[in-house]
Amino acid sequence: MTKESNAAGSMAAGIFLAAVGAIGFAGKAIIVKLAYRYGVDPATLIMYRMVFALPFFIVMTWWAGRGKPPLTRRDWAGVLGLGFSGYYLSSMLDFVGLQYITASLERLILYLAPTMVLALGWILKGRRISSAEVVAAMVSYSGALLVFGVELRLVPGTATAWGALLVMLSTCTYAVYLFYSGEFVKRLGSLRLAGLATAVACVCCIAQFLLMRPLSAALVAPEVLWLSLLNGTLCTAVPVLLMMMGIERLGPDLASQVGMIGPLATIGMGIVFLGEPFTPWLAAGTLLVMVGIYMFSRTRR
Repeated sequence: MTKESNAAGSMAAGIFLAAVGAIGFAGKAIIVKLAYRYGVDPATLIMYRMVFALPFFIVMTWWAGRGKPPLTRRDWAGVLGLGFSGYYLSSMLDFVGLQYITASLERLILYLAPTMVLALGWILKGRRISSAEVVAAMVSYSGALLVFGVELRLVPGTATAWGALLVMLSTCTYAVYLFYSGEFVKRLGSLRLAGLATAVACVCCIAQFLLMRPLSAALVAPEVLWLSLLNGTLCTAVPVLLMMMGIERLGPDLASQVGMIGPLATIGMGIVFLGEPFTPWLAAGTLLVMVGIYMFSRTRR
């Protein structure tokens, strides 16, 4: 087998892994919305998600850390901070926000994270922002605002605005993770860092439930347990691993472009499983967000 065919095979495998991982992540919002129909609260729901995901992340951390030096005190401080911000706080805000908005709008807002990383670089490190990056960000935000405006008209009141704000804050906290994780990825490796940070988030979510809820709150409908099992495995732990494997084969730029299938998958699953409406305005807003993020990634590269 030639070197060219090996490279083509590796790229094809990377595209498949990144696409399946993006679809897995996209399913998270659908499962959360389905679980809310059984009267479960966000703290209990996210606790069960992390209970089912934690064993996978422990194994992932062990596998990625074989033969590697132990973490220093600085490494542990970074892992704790990144896990709290990027996975625990971000997930909690996202779960609460999903009570008030559609899965489609939630996914579009989350997709704006790269633009927030750019803003953090400008605010905290004085990095220059080019006019092309500004235009790309404006295109993305116009799409998200378009979908938000349509949803606000369909569901008038403060609930939609409150849900969108919470998901936007979730995106901000995840952007903090992306912004500060670069140094630790170089020191620990992407898979090891992801496993450690998500394990920290799992512990935080479980501890939050034990502190805020009586143990009787863990008695939920069997459907919630099955949905949480799917959420913790196929929509949390497995996509993390698949995306890391995809990035390893494709690089972060191409993998992020393959990940654009995520919003489309969320919209499709929302229509099929949740009965969410599909309108020309939703299609236009989604297209604007995806075009803007594509322009943005091309400009950054």
